[in-house]
Order: sequence, then C-alpha cells, then structure tokens
Amino acid sequence: MTEIFAGSFTQQEPIPEDGIEAALAVLRSGRIHRYNLAGDELGETALLEQEFAAQLGAKYALAVASGGSAMTTALRAIGVQPGDPVLSNAFTLAPVPGAIAAVGARPVFVGVTSDLTIDLSDLEAKAGQAKVLLLSHMRGHICDMDRLMAICDAAGVQVIEDCAHTMGAAWNGVPSGRHGVAGCYSCQTYKHVNSGEGGFLVTDDPDLAARAIMLSGSYMLYERHLAAPPPEVFERVKYDTPNISSRMDNLRAAILRPQLRGLDENVARWNERYETLEDGIRGTPGLTVIERPQQESFVGSSIQFLLLDWSGDRIGEVVRRCAGRGVELKWFGAPEPKGFTSRYDSWRYAPSQPMPDTDRILAGILDMRVPLTFSLEDCRLIARIIRAEVGAVFQGS
Repeated sequence: MTEIFAGSFTQQEPIPEDGIEAALAVLRSGRIHRYNLAGDELGETALLEQEFAAQLGAKYALAVASGGSAMTTALRAIGVQPGDPVLSNAFTLAPVPGAIAAVGARPVFVGVTSDLTIDLSDLEAKAGQAKVLLLSHMRGHICDMDRLMAICDAAGVQVIEDCAHTMGAAWNGVPSGRHGVAGCYSCQTYKHVNSGEGGFLVTDDPDLAARAIMLSGSYMLYERHLAAPPPEVFERVKYDTPNISSRMDNLRAAILRPQLRGLDENVARWNERYETLEDGIRGTPGLTVIERPQQESFVGSSIQFLLLDWSGDRIGEVVRRCAGRGVELKWFGAPEPKGFTSRYDSWRYAPSQPMPDTDRILAGILDMRVPLTFSLEDCRLIARIIRAEVGAVFQGS
C-alpha cells in the first residue's frame, strides 16, 4: 500500500498559555500601543526588547512591525541613500531586495554556492561596488562569517544581517546577527517565534540604534525604551530623523516574551526533526544533501536538498508526485515565481546580470518547511516518500 502523509505543512504550535494570559491582560487593559502606559509601567514591548538584547548579548534592541521593516529601518539608519548600490544574496526571499528598493537603493546581487550560502569569492570580487551588504542567511544556512567579515572589513563594507531564518543559530559560538553592524529578525508565523507579524533590530552602535528608534515612530518618547542608548545620543539625531511608523505593539510583545524563553528548547526539537529527515533522504540516487559545517549551529525549521543538473520537467515531476502523497516541496527553479519562491531574475525592479553558476544551483533547489507539529515518525514517513519519488523519477530518466 502506498504511504500518504496527511499532516499540514502550515500548522504551527499554539501560543504558550502564559503568552495567551499575558495577551489577555493587555487586551483587558486597553493599552495596546507601546507608548500608552500607566504611571511607572514598563510595557510589554520595552521588556521584550530588553530581554531579546540580553539573550543575544547586544547593547540595543528595537521591536518593529515586521522583519522587512527591521531591514528597511537598518538600511535607513546606517545612511543608505536613494540610488546607492547595496550588495545582497541572489538566493533569498523577496523582502530582502524589497527592503533595499524601499529606501530607493539598488540591489547588486552576489552568487550562491552549492551549500546555499553567499559565494564569498563573488562577494570579494564585487565588494568594491558598494558600502553596505544586506546579508541573507537564507533558509538558515550560515556562510563562513569570519571570512565574510574579513572581506567586508578590508573593503570598507558594513554588514546588516537578515536573520529571519537564523534566530537561535550561531557561527563559531557567535549568535547570528552579531557579526555585522546590525541584525534583523522576523517574528512572522513561519519563523522561530510567532506573533503573526513582527521583527527585531539589534546593534551595538548607539547612533544607529537611536536613529532606528526615531525612525520606528517613537516621537520623543524614546526614554520609555529599556534597550536604548542614553538621551544624549537621541539629541544628536532627533531633529533630522523621519518617523516611518513601524512600531511593534504590546499585544504582539506579550505573545512573544514566553516564546523567547522557550527558544533554545524549540531549536533542539527542530534539529531533531531535521536530522531525522536528513538521515532518511541521505544516499537517495540523484539527490544532494546540503552538508552543514561544524562551525554552524543551525535551526532546522526547514530543509533543502538539490536535484542538481536535473531537467525542469523531471524536477516538476518529483514535486507533483510528492504532492500527490501529501508532501509539499517548493522549487526555486521554476520558470515563474510561485508563492515565495522567486529568484533574483524575478525582481524586475532590480536589474541584474546573468550568473550561470548561481542559476545552476537555483535550478535544483527544493525546499520544505519543518513545523514543530510534525512528530519524528511524521519526518520518517516524509523522508520515505521523498526518497521513493526522487528515486522513481531518477531511475526513469
């Protein structure tokens, strides 16, 4: 009998009960806006920022409306101007070049290697073309950050890290988002903490932090932030920094605080599922597993593999066959964008030059979410289905 997976790839775990209770307390108070506080009340959002900064060892943290707004705010705060070139990955999701476009800047795409990280040789060749790199740790794959920072430091390139898929991850023991001048994180439903929408920006740079807080829409209420620079830093920036209103509210913050406390435990659970899937598909003829370097502490909330140099028709057949058995694979090599799987050549507002080596990798990437609602037996079943259907198409080639 043919095995079928009947689970959902979009079903998340419920919000923890203490998060629900905290959210109800905010709703009962009516004080949802982060600056609408009573007396000496600190507020859920300010406390969340303080806790997130401490968790990452950062001096300053700002909670905002989304991961995309965190990136846009960081770019503005670092001084990126309309027309400026900004380096970024060719393999990423649309909000990353979208953040660059949102400030009127111009993406300059850098290639991807077969381990799905930014091509550091291509970065070195292009480093002189821009003063900022918006680095995407796409799908949780972290490159050699020591070499990347050496390249960027030598070229005078400031690094902003997009850590939407690496909250809880690290390179050589340094948390993701703490190598560059700023780290940006997402709290969207499919990320590692879930408030529907939301994001963070962290930095050790006081001027960048002050500008980011002003940009987010603090008015002149910056003293109500607990993970912020001292007032004299705001005096330097408050009159020439626009308000772009991208605040997080107390309701989302209340939901997030207990999830942050449980992040390490959930990282271990994700990685247990990832390793079960990886073990199950490893050795499948025609399928390339993405090997993870020893220096990388990753979060296995999704898994990718390559059908390298397969024709589009054959990859499409694998996707269809797996879907017929309940397994949802997303293909980054499809000729037209579908869902979130657009590529650098899909973003026509950002002209690009062909990159044949990168195109070869993108053409073979298959991607799958790994929600914590999956059991280990679910993961073993999914791996058997992928192995069987890839093998069937491979043998029929």
